[in-house]
Amino acid sequence: MRLFLLPSILFLVIAFTRGPPAALASSGDRSDEFQRCLDRCTRQACTADGRHVLATDPDSAPRPPLPLPLALRLTRWTCADDCKYACMHALTDLAAESGVPMQQFYGKWPFWRLAGMQEPAAVAFSLANLLMHVLGVDWLRRGVHPAHPMRPFYLTWAYASINAWVWSAVFHTRDTPLTEKLDYFSAALAILYALYMTVVRLLHLYPGTPAFPGRPERRAFLYVWRALAVVAYIGHVSYLALAPRFDYTYNIVFNVVLGLVHHAMWVQFAVPGSSPLNRYAAMPGSYPALTVALTTAATALELFDFQPWGRVLDAHALWHLATAPLAVLWYDFLLRDAQDAGWRGRRL
Repeated sequence: MRLFLLPSILFLVIAFTRGPPAALASSGDRSDEFQRCLDRCTRQACTADGRHVLATDPDSAPRPPLPLPLALRLTRWTCADDCKYACMHALTDLAAESGVPMQQFYGKWPFWRLAGMQEPAAVAFSLANLLMHVLGVDWLRRGVHPAHPMRPFYLTWAYASINAWVWSAVFHTRDTPLTEKLDYFSAALAILYALYMTVVRLLHLYPGTPAFPGRPERRAFLYVWRALAVVAYIGHVSYLALAPRFDYTYNIVFNVVLGLVHHAMWVQFAVPGSSPLNRYAAMPGSYPALTVALTTAATALELFDFQPWGRVLDAHALWHLATAPLAVLWYDFLLRDAQDAGWRGRRL
């Protein structure tokens, strides 16, 4: 079982170190053809206040400038953004006709937008993950005893995950500096809280109740661990928010280290017999290892980046699609663990 950690580490490190995400320039938007198209479009189609000028017949009177369609205005597109979109797909069409490989623009593949959404497939799959965690909250409320010491930790993790997937959907709808930060900061919070919760559960730092005795001698460790987690998150967000330039490499390293430690602890928990983290013999030891293995396999989708099928579906979107059913496995495991008879000598 310990050998599983090696491919996990390799998959995650490679996946998260493929390079900084979408804010950086790419070969497509750096090309002279794109820049000429963009300059021509903005001069001909955009007014100084960002409104769109419709093309007119040379023999007819000029038409007054009009705002962009409502869907684009609601998703904060400007006329200049619309020109970037039009030029991107015009050059992609020419590349397809000429047999030239598709290029990325501003760090992203060219996707067909839908109702103002830049990456509709990624938005849909982010919302699918959001739904799984909303359902997870209900499963936890129904399936975990109200006095169970881990119940508030599990629910807080579920809410942090809901928040992360909300901002993932927003970010994939419109990639702006603000939505990018909200997405990254929310994802880091969910990952860090997952590790915080895991340490509390596996090292038995949770406060006890009369029905579920805890370990009072470890309460000081809980306070120290909580303080470390809070300081780590505040420091992480402050550095990224205040740095002159967003440090994508640091952000990647921060998240992948947290994820690796989280995965390693659950794999160690699953080692039969010899694991110091095991607590209850009734719990199927392989269950969390299976979930970790599938999560790692889903993350590996990021390794195999490819041109989006039909300019709609790419590896990143498929990653989001794969994580939705995995959330169900995690909630099922948490419920099984919370209902284990070892918590107070009998099954709840």
